[in-house]
Amino acid sequence: QVQLVESGGGLVQAGGSLRLSCTASGKLGVVTALGWHRQVPAKERELVAVIHTSGTTRYTDDVKGRFAISQNRARNTVYLQMNNLKPEDTGDYYCRAGGPGGALVAWGQGIQVTVSS
Repeated sequence: QVQLVESGGGLVQAGGSLRLSCTASGKLGVVTALGWHRQVPAKERELVAVIHTSGTTRYTDDVKGRFAISQNRARNTVYLQMNNLKPEDTGDYYCRAGGPGGALVAWGQGIQVTVSS
């Protein structure tokens, strides 16, 4: 099994920055990508950013140019640097480990990000 532990959320004013971290442990040989998803009440969890073990990244359109995902493979950790935060970035952020073909391997427990206007 794979375990994911997130940290770094909190409350920030619009225009501010936060950095989320997700550290993976366990049987990591099946993991081909780590990503961040956001969920707000009454809506489905949606992809924010993902990074593959190859280094390839992908972002949802509304965070491009503001968020950056990176990884430290030696520490099995992925980071999401969030700059110029907007109130609409508010939500619960979940780290997701994916396997071949995008298969779900594990979710983190989620971490709250609140951006005040």
